[in-house]
Amino acid sequence: MADIAGWVALAATCVAALMTASNLGARVTGWGFVVFTIGAGAWIIVGIATQQTQLLWSNVFLGLVDLFGIWRWLGRRARFSDAADREQQISRERAGETLFAASSLDGMPVKGRDGAILAYAVDAMLACGGGELAHLVIREGGVGGVGETLRRLPWAEVRVHDQALLTSLEAGAIARLPIVTPS
Repeated sequence: MADIAGWVALAATCVAALMTASNLGARVTGWGFVVFTIGAGAWIIVGIATQQTQLLWSNVFLGLVDLFGIWRWLGRRARFSDAADREQQISRERAGETLFAASSLDGMPVKGRDGAILAYAVDAMLACGGGELAHLVIREGGVGGVGETLRRLPWAEVRVHDQALLTSLEAGAIARLPIVTPS
């Protein structure tokens, strides 16, 4: 029994870690916590079967943390995401500007004139006084986070279309944008 539970615990913990670390949205993260809960339950069985009280109690605690994660990501954050999606849908059905959720910017591709992906959005910087969007922080180059350069792309150079950020700038112009340096 403990052997089977140990394998289930290992598999569930590994899969859940990938799901939550990938940052693929509220629902994937929330389901990652569901899988973590399954893993914690299996580790609890192993702890009981092998009389490892540290394993038992650490996973009782982690199971409670996982339940909090489920509430936060599948409950609360998913509700926020659904509300933003609904507001976007309403704006498409009404006359006037179509809206998009700023939270959807993270990872959104920045495409050049020819449709090629030049960079990816990281965040938006808004002016505190006037509230207008000043510029985007984008990431370009590198592989898997190694060797990426963060740059400042003026919002005036960007249009949102079909879940992408379009710019008339070309790769050379993107490479000349000011660099954003983390502290």
